[in-house]
Amino acid sequence: MTLPAETTGSGRTTASAVLDRCDELATHSSAPDGLIERVYLSPEHAAVNALAAGWMRDAGMTTWQDAAGNQCGRLEGATPGLPALLLGSHLDTVPSAGRYDGILGVLSAIAVVERIAAGGCSLPFALEVVAFGDEEGTRFGTALLGSRALAGTWLDAWWELTDDAGTTLHDAFTDFGLDPAAITAAARSSNDFVGYLEVHIEQGPVLEERDLPLGVVSSIAGARRFQITITGKAGHSGTPWSHRRDALAGASEAIVAIERLARDADLIATVGHLEVFPDAVNVIAGRAEFSLDLRGRFDADRDAVWQQIEAMLEEICAARGLHVAVHQTHAAPAAHCSDRLRGVIAAGIEVAGLEAASIRAAEDDEPDPAPEPVELLSMAGHDAMAVAHLTEIGMLFVRCAGGVSHHPDESVTEADVAQALDAFEAAVLALAAGSAAGSAADRAAEDSA
Repeated sequence: MTLPAETTGSGRTTASAVLDRCDELATHSSAPDGLIERVYLSPEHAAVNALAAGWMRDAGMTTWQDAAGNQCGRLEGATPGLPALLLGSHLDTVPSAGRYDGILGVLSAIAVVERIAAGGCSLPFALEVVAFGDEEGTRFGTALLGSRALAGTWLDAWWELTDDAGTTLHDAFTDFGLDPAAITAAARSSNDFVGYLEVHIEQGPVLEERDLPLGVVSSIAGARRFQITITGKAGHSGTPWSHRRDALAGASEAIVAIERLARDADLIATVGHLEVFPDAVNVIAGRAEFSLDLRGRFDADRDAVWQQIEAMLEEICAARGLHVAVHQTHAAPAAHCSDRLRGVIAAGIEVAGLEAASIRAAEDDEPDPAPEPVELLSMAGHDAMAVAHLTEIGMLFVRCAGGVSHHPDESVTEADVAQALDAFEAAVLALAAGSAAGSAADRAAEDSA
């Protein structure tokens, strides 16, 4: 497969321009000292939505902000009103974030739509770009709020979620200029889309270890998150061992056991938050609260380990005279990328690899051949997991230095981003070619019937 000639030329948005936009978005942060933090329904969220909307319009799209605060754009296909191929990712961040997780996916999608619009290609589907407002769950503790709204799986119980300042999600909507009563207007139908494609940095070291710029995601691990509270009895640090009910000691034993159980089952378990009360140097902890993020390739395996963890928590607490309470804050089933969309992404990587190889050939008498696309499991969660409720999904991973993500040291190269843009564009065109061929075959079958 080769790219049509009309997609080349002045309409091609460069990797350098995409990286410059990443830098610009990074300036919109609530964190001091040059760190990046941008949470859902904040002034920073509004600012980056406005920037993304402008870039979408420059790319030829009509734009709107939906009822959940997601920024959207649309480029019509061969005829107005066709179902759309949805492209996108998220613009919110974790605390002390990098500048590419999510953001690179949104900006790559805008760039590819701009290329296709400038080339004058007539596609058998529309193109839509979505910049989701909340994938990370940083502010309200429940992830994928933006994509869950689009997927029509919003839960009314979320309105009572609060941030660290005590602001409810309901009030945050109102403060942002959104109408909580209109949230269902953000929901889309499965008939609206022909699929969803997302570019994302790999949150792991596999591509770098294999010296590959790009990879195809096979599936996204299912995740469950919990808030676990262990309660004992606060007391003076001079209290004898036999009279102690130390919540922190119980939590510590539990956290180490969680790591062991998850490792033995080849799952990922992360305790990222721990808080102790009353938190004094000479006082036994009367209460310890910690988070648990549990992920696995298969939901059944993950859930079986969670049952082991629950039993272990009860056992530890019973032995120490403690009480344990568990609250699940998030659940997302594993999402498998469709064969069709994995295929078009692989085709796009091959196109981009051949183009890169031809450049190397001009510079080197014996260039290395373009490598075969590699498939990877994503242990990180993505908006694609929520969108999978509506339509089939596919993801393109981009090499990230050291596999570092959710950290200021996130780093990608301009060369890798250039290949990602070429591959993503080629994937869209491969899907269009396949859709057009399928439609022609359907018409032929109807004519012969």
